[in-house]
Amino acid sequence: MFFRIPISLRQGYVKFGKYEMLGDDDIRVIFHSHARFPDLGAMELFAKMADVEGSSGGSAPNPPTIGVDGASSAIPIRHDVTAHVSSPSFAADLAVHAEDRDCMGDVRTFGELAAAIREGPVLDGATTFMEVRDGDPAAEAIGDDDSDSEPPVIGDESDDEDDTRPVAPSQGQTSSQTQQYPPHFSTLDLEAMNQPAFPGRQVSSIHRDEHGMHGAEEFEVGQRFQSKEEAVLMVKNYNIRRGVQYKVFESDQLKYHGKCVQFGNGCNWLIRVTMRQRKGYWEVRKYNGPHTCLATELSTDHRQLDYHVICASILSLVMADAAISVKVLQNAVSTTYGFKPSYRKVWMAKQKAIAQIYGDWEESYNIIPRWIIEVQMYMPGSIAVLRTSPVRSGNAVDESRVFFHRLFWTFPPCVEAFKHCKPLISIDGTHLYGKYGGTLLMAIAQDGNSNILPVAFGLVEGENTESWKFFLTHLRQHVTPQPGILVISDRHNAIKAALVAEDGGWLPPAAYRAYCARHIAANFALNFKSKDARKILVNAAYAKSEQEHQYYMEILRSEDPAMVEWCSRIGLGLWTQYRDGGRRYGHMTTNISECINAVLKGTRNLPVGSLVKSTYGRLAELFVRKGKEAEMQLGARQEFSQMLMRAIEKNKQASRNMRVELYDRGNTEFVVDEIAPTGGRIALTACRVSLSARTCDCGYFQALHYPCRHVLAACSYCRLDWRTYVDDVYRLTTIFNVYKMGFSPPMADDLLPLYEGPQVIPDPGMMRATVGRPRTTRIRNSMDEPEPDRTKRCGMCRVPGHTRRQCPLRAGASGHHEGSNA
Repeated sequence: MFFRIPISLRQGYVKFGKYEMLGDDDIRVIFHSHARFPDLGAMELFAKMADVEGSSGGSAPNPPTIGVDGASSAIPIRHDVTAHVSSPSFAADLAVHAEDRDCMGDVRTFGELAAAIREGPVLDGATTFMEVRDGDPAAEAIGDDDSDSEPPVIGDESDDEDDTRPVAPSQGQTSSQTQQYPPHFSTLDLEAMNQPAFPGRQVSSIHRDEHGMHGAEEFEVGQRFQSKEEAVLMVKNYNIRRGVQYKVFESDQLKYHGKCVQFGNGCNWLIRVTMRQRKGYWEVRKYNGPHTCLATELSTDHRQLDYHVICASILSLVMADAAISVKVLQNAVSTTYGFKPSYRKVWMAKQKAIAQIYGDWEESYNIIPRWIIEVQMYMPGSIAVLRTSPVRSGNAVDESRVFFHRLFWTFPPCVEAFKHCKPLISIDGTHLYGKYGGTLLMAIAQDGNSNILPVAFGLVEGENTESWKFFLTHLRQHVTPQPGILVISDRHNAIKAALVAEDGGWLPPAAYRAYCARHIAANFALNFKSKDARKILVNAAYAKSEQEHQYYMEILRSEDPAMVEWCSRIGLGLWTQYRDGGRRYGHMTTNISECINAVLKGTRNLPVGSLVKSTYGRLAELFVRKGKEAEMQLGARQEFSQMLMRAIEKNKQASRNMRVELYDRGNTEFVVDEIAPTGGRIALTACRVSLSARTCDCGYFQALHYPCRHVLAACSYCRLDWRTYVDDVYRLTTIFNVYKMGFSPPMADDLLPLYEGPQVIPDPGMMRATVGRPRTTRIRNSMDEPEPDRTKRCGMCRVPGHTRRQCPLRAGASGHHEGSNA
């Protein structure tokens, strides 16, 4: 921030000084000057975008733009670099001629002005204080002091966003200088923008010390680069920054030659960079610049802004968070360059950045066989089953290579943990978001404190009967051999076919099946468009008693009998809680989204090798954290989980308005009347409680396996200990046993044996399309419907009333250029 104030008056001309704003003292000077010279007009402030070292992030500055016929275009312009100056030193006395004093009301020097402000002004009821700072004299202020005209934009010192050299802080700097960023950056570690892309890697000092990687400076003959890629990136950034384009006339292993697209037509810009073979670097041998042409088209994209350039710009952001969305990266690139590239370009750039950080997408598949050997060495008992398919070349089979097909893996701590979890398992799949498609299958358990825990994983080509049978067979064999467990899933036909297979081990009474309530509601919405009816259906699914369930079903029947008929075809035992026999423990969904966000966030964006490795590290961290929490609670002599104690405390409050009648001398059968109903408008006023059978007419006791408010009232009436009727899964000793077994630290790669089998490569058929916007893998339903009254806007100019194809700015747009000029 900069400000301009009058400092002298000579022969009828006002002399202004322009200074950098560093704190509240400068604000007081501005207001004091305006009060003394009200006839000179409004207070003048100027802003300049700049990276601030040590701020909350490193968002790149927004390039200035020029207006054309009153409209703001996206053509970046470059101003002459102007040095920063400090605000005026209050100890400096600016000479004012005596003859000027009669023409100005108060022409005291800044030293006198500061002293006057110290003595007199009172703001907000408190005397203000001025800090005397050592700074540059007023003569060093920005611009020409003899002119009262101000440039429209104050030039930036440097456009080099990747410069990580320390900046000496100005004296008297306050928190008001902290840089602000768009709201969608708030969830990211924006400090990564100011960090080197690869910590510990030596960065070339041949030219980066003098020239930024973003085209802030002109090229010079003799300028050196370590590689051709570095030189090409520099040339592209230079032209993007200036909003002009160039053509590549020669490009090979020894030279790179480019000319302006308007070369010979008013602009003679050209550059030739060649390889110095003996010295091992690239050098600018010929340069004719700068550009003398102007951009003639209004476009939201730039031809040279390809995915290679974008990758270099977003690398640090992707390193900080591999799950960062493409739209956020689009906005980051737009902030950096002033152009908004297409979704496809940014998506390709993100995939390239992930490959640079986490390894090549193709090579990551060959990491899996060696990782299986490694994990079975430092974590004995680990299960990893790899399935491959042969590679055929004509009629022959290539023995040296195989296609990756499927993978199942789990770890001994997960197998041991499930023995102490609730006897239910949630299974679901989620699509991979990388260069190659596929589906990550997961089995999710839950402990007595409602902590989710993935216990098994699978990588398959997609959700089909064979892939689910492969996963469920190994899950049953290695992780969940216990009888009578419940499997919660969606209504996918492939899951149903795999579970009903005779040799799968998932048929009753060995195992039972239930549907996810969220998926039931989504399927319901495909047939019936009423949102209110969908909510009623969810309430009917969560109902814990038959009376409560029938209440909601009658509402659906009154709206449309076909809704009730649709529900009856599913089977009450598969989607309702009151008919599940208490096997759900209150869990109605698969928890797949919660598991992804809490434990495996970002892994779907990684190459498969890094994805598989990350599950080991993420689970190790989860076991340590949750194990310490349980150990601390045990040390505090707590008996039950925090989740249970909150529920018991709530039920105790509700049990105070109960009247209890005992019906047997064994103190097991009761009738509990609610004097003031607390269970809602359809709550039963009287419930039968059987402590021996552990049932209550409200349904909560048998569904959740801990005392409801009626049971607590009965226990209080007979002075019985309610703790006796809590399932052991809620005890802290059981929860501690879930995380008791830890993970072993991985061994160094050089201590492990090499994999000598055939090379594992990805199936080419799993590669995503290379043309057009990446196809979404999400199955859209009513939850994805947009707001009906939302105004439709043009995708290019964001103005309502027309589409992107009809946009008047579309003519001459260069957004279709996807390739590189290298």
